[in-house]
Amino acid sequence: HTGEKPFKCWDCGKSFKLRGYLLSHQRTHREEKPYLCTTCGKRFSWSSQLNTHRRIHTRERPYACLHCGMIF
Repeated sequence: HTGEKPFKCWDCGKSFKLRGYLLSHQRTHREEKPYLCTTCGKRFSWSSQLNTHRRIHTRERPYACLHCGMIF
């Protein structure tokens, strides 16, 4: 709750409260993409990006607008 961010990126100076957040961030500097789509071969830096991408192949549209009902 202190707001302290002791883990600093040596490449850009951005600070993080958890070491894991820093390690994840550092992938952007190394262009590391460990998450592979087994359908098309595209690679991603974060698992959340891969999960979103997979919807292209499955045609899953999990979000609905509360106002108009349109799904995305």
